[in-house]
Amino acid sequence: MTISRRGVMQGGLAAGLGLAGSVLTGLPGVRSLAFAADGFSTEAPAGTLVVVFLRGGADMLALVAPADDPDYRAARTPELRVMAEGPKAGIRLDQTLAPSLDFRLHPDAAPLAELYAARRLAIVHAVGLTDGTRSHFVAQDLMERGIAREEDLARTGSGWVARWLGEGGHGEGLQGRVPAIGTAAAPAAALAGMGGALAVPDLRGGLAPPGGPQAAAVLAALCRQGDGAYERAARAALDGLSAVDGRLPREAGGKVAAYDAEGGAVYEETEAGRALQTVARMLKMDIGLRAACVDVGGWDTHENQQGRFASAAGQLSRALAAFHADTLRYERDLTVVVMSEFGRRLRGNRSQGTDHGHGGAMLVLGGRVAGGRMLGRWPGLASHQLDRGVDLAVTTDYRTVLSELIGAPAARGFPGFQGAPLGVLRG
Repeated sequence: MTISRRGVMQGGLAAGLGLAGSVLTGLPGVRSLAFAADGFSTEAPAGTLVVVFLRGGADMLALVAPADDPDYRAARTPELRVMAEGPKAGIRLDQTLAPSLDFRLHPDAAPLAELYAARRLAIVHAVGLTDGTRSHFVAQDLMERGIAREEDLARTGSGWVARWLGEGGHGEGLQGRVPAIGTAAAPAAALAGMGGALAVPDLRGGLAPPGGPQAAAVLAALCRQGDGAYERAARAALDGLSAVDGRLPREAGGKVAAYDAEGGAVYEETEAGRALQTVARMLKMDIGLRAACVDVGGWDTHENQQGRFASAAGQLSRALAAFHADTLRYERDLTVVVMSEFGRRLRGNRSQGTDHGHGGAMLVLGGRVAGGRMLGRWPGLASHQLDRGVDLAVTTDYRTVLSELIGAPAARGFPGFQGAPLGVLRG
């Protein structure tokens, strides 16, 4: 096999460094990867946005539910719904979205209820894609590309976060800055086209390139010459890796020191806990972090939903509460949004689970958030009010929420979309 310099750049660098950007293929045996094609623009507004994506289609009618709605009660067994009474009753939310209904959080989401009561958390219900796809992959790709129609996927190569933060620059002159990260091992599609973005699953072992200093020197030599997309991306990635790794405190033997969270925060050894701890550590490094894409899986609950969902909801809620406590001094410039590709059907299935649905909910947390409220428009759960007669209808396009959070450059993140702000953020 003949390996060209560009092949090494394209395959070895991206596989080893976890770059983000437009999807390319690398060396044989290296899966498709996201490669940093363009750079970071300083036109983006101040602040950091953390996007927590619940992979699998989270049942938001089991997280934030109209517990006393007769249609809700009739459609689900007690195991699949949030109860309005009894020892496992959900936690009541003060709200004006539908004043006649008793909306409650899942009982295992108590930490979210505390944030809601403290007016740091807002909930947007009946939100999602206007495209009614039931495919995880299509729905996730649409949301991460920031579009609404499946036919637009083929002509939308970049992710909405990349467009928001700017595709035009090359990242030159911004040494030591990492504008965006994803916490999954696989590149985040929302960052596709973003120069300088890195995949950072964990910092406990450091963030040096695989192979140590010798490999780093070889990679640096390969990308030193030229001004193409590959070379620029590689330089930005190597610089970002070095900046992050150099800021990690170490013990005498060189081992990365244990992280000391603030505010009494305790991060559990869960996917959500590890990822949000990584984001918190990156935020405190003062490296220009503007966006973090956090993946949390386990939400595809076709079977035995009761226990699985309770565990997932509890882990997510505790991780978000820990992150909030740990980053409290940053809260004026830090916002977290939680979303999923779609919700799940109103009615349960024969396996004590729920199948792919349509409308869901988004959670928005932070110091700028006008919290303690439920927003959007509640469509109702009667048969004639449901989407296709089976699902919670979408009354708010997911881009409406994200557009308000990113502010003035929203048109760049979501071309052609116009939506009136819901009032998620304080005026």
